[in-house]
Amino acid sequence: MAKTRINCPNCRQPIVADIEQLFDVGEDPSSKQRLLSGLANVVQCPHCGYQGNLATPLVYHDPEKELLLTYFPPEVGLQRNEQERLIGALINQVVTRLPQEKRKAYLLQPQAMLTLQGMLERILEADGITREMIQAQQAKLSLLQRMLSASPESRAEIARNEDNLIDAEFFALLSRLLEASMAAGDRKSAQALTDLQKTIMPETTFGRQLQEQTREVEAAVASLQAAGQELTREKLLELVITAPNDTRLSALVSLARPGMDYTFFQMLSERIDRARADGRSRLIQLRERLLELTRQVDQQLEARLVQSRQLLNQILQAQDIREATAQSLPAVDDFFLQGLDDAMESARKQGDLEKISKLQQVVEVIQEASKAPPEVALIEELVEAPDEAARQKIMDSGRDKITPEFLDALTNIVGQMENSSEDKDLANKLKAVHRQALRFSMEMKLKG
Repeated sequence: MAKTRINCPNCRQPIVADIEQLFDVGEDPSSKQRLLSGLANVVQCPHCGYQGNLATPLVYHDPEKELLLTYFPPEVGLQRNEQERLIGALINQVVTRLPQEKRKAYLLQPQAMLTLQGMLERILEADGITREMIQAQQAKLSLLQRMLSASPESRAEIARNEDNLIDAEFFALLSRLLEASMAAGDRKSAQALTDLQKTIMPETTFGRQLQEQTREVEAAVASLQAAGQELTREKLLELVITAPNDTRLSALVSLARPGMDYTFFQMLSERIDRARADGRSRLIQLRERLLELTRQVDQQLEARLVQSRQLLNQILQAQDIREATAQSLPAVDDFFLQGLDDAMESARKQGDLEKISKLQQVVEVIQEASKAPPEVALIEELVEAPDEAARQKIMDSGRDKITPEFLDALTNIVGQMENSSEDKDLANKLKAVHRQALRFSMEMKLKG
């Protein structure tokens, strides 16, 4: 994404925005999700408060599916030859990045989409997602918007009447919107989505199932935590045998899979040999279910490792490894880091200096991104200070760090803690830091 100076679509004041026109999945796998989620090219005007998607030319490329799509918003109002020049420049970037052997005929025939919605549907169609599935998703989105605009008193009734639409996909959609609102710092929207989720959860069939699953997972976590450092295979076996339902059993397998090894199953088999009648039959069924659940967990873990390795390989093949890593940061998790460690160890054993150099670039970008922003580091230092006098000393020595950005970050953190029921002591410390920082800032302005 490039920082570009544009005019606000609403008030026409100049603003700076992140504009992304080329979505090349071969170079940046995460670009596809940015386009489909509607999070790309979102502009927010600091002058009038306008927030929305900017109309801009787009090119989408997926080399694996041999898909090259273009879209030019009619509201941009350029002549056809100028449109072709802009789109042509983007397509030229796609072709230039591809090795000669991967330049195929589809690149000479890009598909022009008349609408942005048409482009999104074509991308989903290539993934095997039918128009009916897209319409079903749109129906859920429309229901979500209708419930958000309805009064709090009528939301429960709407949820009960639309019970068949409020399924796993609906809650996933709600969660994605909630995450996007929080990432954008839109506390009002995030709170509205959170309140809606709390309202519909007990009113819908799937919501009640989620609540039950959550309770069982929490119970599984509590039982494992109760064992603490003294969790042995024997204790884990007892937790498994006494699990009251399949949901609790699944949660235990997911949380404690490393402990369910050969020795664990050997102990279970010995219990089966000693059991009699119905007790023996139940333990045999339990063993079969455990084997099935552990296979599922292992398959899921392996699939995520494979995806992470594929992403790492794509990054290493990019022309600009640092930029490709930065764009893929949302996908960096424990599985990716494990794959990165494995690749680095393998390259060192083979003495592959070129690959080590490339992997080191990936490591450096991740380490840099992992560093806490200066504002957060200062907040942590202030929270750890023993009293107000100590905080005052820290602020006096670092008065240049008490910036509007610092105060904004502190305000957001305090707001998040107010909406959370966890760690009241930390919340109170943050409020005290917030009050003192505001007072210190005002004093500096008065002196300045």
